[in-house]
Amino acid sequence: MKNRTIKTICLMTMLSLMLTSCNAPQKHVETTPSDLPRPTETSVETEPTETEETLPPYHCINPKFEDLTAEEICALLTVEEKADQMVQGANYNMPLDEMQKNCYGSVLSHYPEWPALPQDEWSEVVSRYQDAALLSDTRIPMIYANDCTHGVLEARGSVIFPQNINVGAADDESLSFEMGVLTGSDMQHCGFLWTFSPCVASAQDPRWGRTYESYSDDEALVGKHALAYTKGLLSQNVLPCPKHFIGDGYAVFGTGEGDFLIDRGDAKMTDEQIQKCLKVYKDLIDAGVPTIMLSHSSINGVKMHENKEFIDKLRNDLGFKGVIISDWESLHKCSGADDKANVILCVNSGVDMLMEGDHYAETRDYIIEAVNEGSIPMERIDEAVTRILQMKMDCGLFEDPFQENRVPSYDWNSEHAHSVARKLAAESMVPLVLPEDGPITLQAGMKVFVMGPAADDTGVLCGGWTYLWQGGLDADADTGRWCAEGPSILEALQASASEIGFEIVTDPAEMENCDVILLCIGEKPYAEMQGDTEDLSITGSLALDGNKEAIEKIAEYKKSNEGKKKSQQTELKPVITLIVAGRNVLISDYVSDWDEVVMCYLPGSEGGNAVSDILTGKAS
Repeated sequence: MKNRTIKTICLMTMLSLMLTSCNAPQKHVETTPSDLPRPTETSVETEPTETEETLPPYHCINPKFEDLTAEEICALLTVEEKADQMVQGANYNMPLDEMQKNCYGSVLSHYPEWPALPQDEWSEVVSRYQDAALLSDTRIPMIYANDCTHGVLEARGSVIFPQNINVGAADDESLSFEMGVLTGSDMQHCGFLWTFSPCVASAQDPRWGRTYESYSDDEALVGKHALAYTKGLLSQNVLPCPKHFIGDGYAVFGTGEGDFLIDRGDAKMTDEQIQKCLKVYKDLIDAGVPTIMLSHSSINGVKMHENKEFIDKLRNDLGFKGVIISDWESLHKCSGADDKANVILCVNSGVDMLMEGDHYAETRDYIIEAVNEGSIPMERIDEAVTRILQMKMDCGLFEDPFQENRVPSYDWNSEHAHSVARKLAAESMVPLVLPEDGPITLQAGMKVFVMGPAADDTGVLCGGWTYLWQGGLDADADTGRWCAEGPSILEALQASASEIGFEIVTDPAEMENCDVILLCIGEKPYAEMQGDTEDLSITGSLALDGNKEAIEKIAEYKKSNEGKKKSQQTELKPVITLIVAGRNVLISDYVSDWDEVVMCYLPGSEGGNAVSDILTGKAS
């Protein structure tokens, strides 16, 4: 083991002082983003004192575990220590003293405020939690997890890849693999070793708010790209977690959980549909996925978190030997009389780790009580804990808990990442309507009028699950741009205009003097149930503010020029419409006014450049 840097020694010293000086720890202390463990000037600049230099190079794994198997380590743990390993808390709600006290198995990264932390600060956050875990009596390393669904989406400076719906539309396995490689590389820069991706739902109803998280409604296409992406992640020795087992994309409209329209609802599936979904998981299991997440949804009225029949299929029919984790706080929606009963239901049904961002301590206590009362057999606990320990061993945490010997394949925010994201975004764009003589190409000498609310907004291009759970618009960002890692459509076109020699115009008074009109419309960012809708119209409830007005302006322009349809002037003023949305939307009421329509879906931080590449003929 090599010595750690002075910076880290100082960090540990401050952590030790902070932990030992605390009063009796309070459970579930609500922390604000500014309270998260983060690097400070002192931790970087202070020289080590004589006392600090007497510390070991770093806190290490409990020496009694050396050379033991996961089963042997599990046998040495108390019931309380085993329960600790079975719980995952969220960073915003787990003080470091809680980790030192109970050595929880995992921490879920969730940053509840914009702007996101930069990569180096995330790395320090992870190190502090690991320090706390290894200062505990148990001294088993924790594993830090994140929803890296289209890049490392909670880290400022990360390349935001296109959403899965784009990946499926591009249908390029090599790019899906590279996306996995680059995501895995960037995860290591942040200290994240476990990602809750890929999402392998096959969305059957576009009214579902998670449609854009699906590669396709066709399981064969879903399986192809999920497998390629997963192999990319595995090549970086990070842990993928396919989700959500099983059938979430088949939930029936109107059955959503609580007030939700469809999300977390009840799936009604034929045997053939079930087998197609199971095959996706079988192929991923054969590829070596170490973890799988259960779905919030139900099949035929039984919540997946207590659906022992299907969890047994995962184990016995598909041969999965890894860790099964619950989805966020999902146990609370099971059929038990109270939370304790639901913990018992979930664990006895086969859930190994419980993702309990806000209720991690209570959940731990319920596990202990249930074991002591005989409601959960010790054999079931040992099975779960052994799997969790094996997962940590397999990714090297017992040998290298601070990831000092890991070398990511690419630099953070690498040119290669930008290139792959740009190419993938361009390949994912789908022409819905084309002129008879082919797509319109922006050329030197043209005047191009750019309009619509999606034209100059980077947040729209990225959608939900970007920095925050629900994503955001540029108007929500203090600095003017939600995602600074790539240009808006307007900015990218302005750069191309300078290079090629056409002119970009945004003054509405000049619209009729231009050669081409580019209408940019779309949906607001959303995630999960917030995206459920009854109205799929491009001017519906989730439409961007300004869609309707921009569409009406085009209609007025077309109507006023009806008498000039055969004139050269009108022929030189076609309307190209770009739709930036997380699903197919209804445009039938308006499409007659548009000469060309391109579905962009949610192309990510390189989406603006990809649009420019398509419109200028650099990509097709």
